[in-house]
Amino acid sequence: MIVDFRHKGLRRFFETGSKPGINADHARKRSRQLAALDRAQGADDMNIPGWFLHALQGDMAGHWAIRMSGNWRLTFKFEGTNAVLVDYRDYH
Repeated sequence: MIVDFRHKGLRRFFETGSKPGINADHARKRSRQLAALDRAQGADDMNIPGWFLHALQGDMAGHWAIRMSGNWRLTFKFEGTNAVLVDYRDYH
């Protein structure tokens, strides 16, 4: 279950479907990814073909990312079975 967001626009989109503050071109894919993340019990549950799940390193060690579009990634961390620090960023 998603319990914490870093990105305020992403939180608003998840809770209400409101698109201001996010790239509306990514809304449909982002909606599917957030729904899957909300159901996930751990990072392995996000290993869906085409999403390119990968562990992050350096300052983001312990976090995971899935591909959105171009360099944009949905990043998150799990604490137990809860997704936390959910963000939408271009970290490259």
